[in-house]
Amino acid sequence: MLLAPRKDPVFTKLEYQLNLRDIFLNRSLPQGLAQQLAEALRQRILMQQLAAGSQLPASRQLAVDLKISRNTVNTALDQLRAQGYLQSRTGSGVFVCDHLPQKDLALNREYQRNLQHWPPTSSYGRKLQELAQSSDATDVNANLPFTLGLPDTRAFPHKIWQQLLRRHSDRRSLMGYHCPQGYLPLRETLATYLNSSRGLRCAASQIIITQGAQQALTLAAQVLLNPGDTALIEEPGYLGARKAFASAGARLHPLTLGTNGLDTANLTSPPLVPGADRPASILYCTPTHQYPMGGILPAADRLALLDWAEQQQCWILEDDYDSEFHYYSQPIAAIAGMAEQTPVIYMGSFSKTLMPGVRVGYLVVPKHLAGAFSQAKDFNSGETPLLTQAVVADFVEEGHFVRHLRRMRHLYQQKWEHMRELSEQYLTGLMTPIARSAGMHLALAFTDQTRDDKQLSREFTQKGYGNAPLSAYYHLEAQQKGLVLGFANTTTQERTAGIKALAELLT
Repeated sequence: MLLAPRKDPVFTKLEYQLNLRDIFLNRSLPQGLAQQLAEALRQRILMQQLAAGSQLPASRQLAVDLKISRNTVNTALDQLRAQGYLQSRTGSGVFVCDHLPQKDLALNREYQRNLQHWPPTSSYGRKLQELAQSSDATDVNANLPFTLGLPDTRAFPHKIWQQLLRRHSDRRSLMGYHCPQGYLPLRETLATYLNSSRGLRCAASQIIITQGAQQALTLAAQVLLNPGDTALIEEPGYLGARKAFASAGARLHPLTLGTNGLDTANLTSPPLVPGADRPASILYCTPTHQYPMGGILPAADRLALLDWAEQQQCWILEDDYDSEFHYYSQPIAAIAGMAEQTPVIYMGSFSKTLMPGVRVGYLVVPKHLAGAFSQAKDFNSGETPLLTQAVVADFVEEGHFVRHLRRMRHLYQQKWEHMRELSEQYLTGLMTPIARSAGMHLALAFTDQTRDDKQLSREFTQKGYGNAPLSAYYHLEAQQKGLVLGFANTTTQERTAGIKALAELLT
C-alpha cells in the first residue's frame, strides 16, 4: 500500500531518523525517571547527537520505546522546554532549539574528547591527505555554465527515459543481486553498437559494465599494473588517469603531443623511461579526441602505436572520449578494432552522451582477461545498479540513443562554432583557441604565457562559470597556460556573457 505524502509544511526527515530507544533509565536510582530522561536528552543535545532543529519522536512513541508512562515523558520534555533546549510548534511536535542557552554552551567541553594522537593511515592514505591539502578544489556548484564534461541535460529526452524507467521499476528480477560484470542485455546491445559504430570486434562476454569512466581506469590500473611499474600518459592529459595509475603505485612518464595528438614518432624501444629497470606496462591515450587539446590521431599513427605496443609488450588503454561528437568528418575507427587481436583495453562512458548522473561506463577487454576484470569489479564495488543498466539497454536497443546522438552532434556543432566566433570577437590578442572540430570543450591558450591561469580560473569561477586551468593537465612543468571551457551545457546567452566576462578579467 502506498503512503499518502505528508502535508505538514515543517515536516523534517529527521523525525524518522531519530532513535532514542537506547536511552537507559535506572529505576533503582533515587533520581526520578523524568529527571533521568531530561538529563539524557540534554546531554545528547549538547553533544550534538540531537542536532539543532531536529524533531523528537512523539511523546506517545517515546513512552512506548522506553517503557515508561507518557506523563513521565511529558514531564521531562516540559523541563527541557523551560530550560531552553526544546520548543514546541503547534500542530507539528517538539524540536531541538536552534540556539542553546548561552550559559550552557561552555558545557559542550564536558562532552568533547580530543585525541592526543590519531592512529596512522596507510602510505596511500597519507598521499591522499597531501593531495587534498594542496588541491585548489572548492565545494562549489559543479553544474555551472562552461563546466567540463557536462552535456546539455535540457535537450535530453527525459520523457522517453521516464517511460523506460517506469517499464522496469516493478520488475522483481532487477531487485536482487546480479552479475558484477554487468547486465547481459546491456552488454549484448552495447557490443552490437560498438562493433557497428566504432569498428570493434567484441562480444558481450568481453564487456565489463562500470560505474563511470573513473572506475574503469581504476580497474585497469589494478589488473594491469604492479607497484613501481611505468605508466605512459599524454602530456598534457586527463587528470583522472594520472590519479588511477598513481593510486596503483605506478611511476608516471609523460609523452609529448604532436599536432594531432600523441606523437608516435617519439616512442622508442626499451629502455623507454630513464631510470626504469623494465619497459612500460601501460600507455593511456585519448586518440579520438585528445583531452584537453583536441587532436585527432590519424589512422596511420594508430597503426604505428599498435605495432609499437605489440613489440614492447605494453598495454594500450584507449579512452574513446568524445568519439561520438565529430562535426565535419567521420571518426576514425578505434585502435581496439584495427586487428583481430590487439593489446588494447577499450573504455567508454555514457556520462557525456547521456548524463553524468547515470553513472554507467564500460570496458572492452580481451577474452582471457574478462574474468579477472569481473573479479576486480566485484571486489572494488560489486554491481552497477541493475535498474539503470536495464533502462540504458532499452534506450540503446530501441534506437533512442542513436537519435539522441544525432541531435546532440548537430546542437554541439552550433555551440562549438559560436564559441569560436565569440573567441575571435572578444579574446583576440588575449587568448588563442586550440580548436579542433570535435568534442564538448574548447581549450584557450594565453597570448601572454606569463599569466597565472590558476588565478584566472578562480576569478572566473567566482563570477559563476565553470572551467579548468590548462596548466593543471600537465604532469611536469606546464608548456602552455590558459583555460579549458566546456560549452555543451551552455545557452547562447550564457556563452556570450561568459566570454565577455572572461575578456574583462584579462584586460
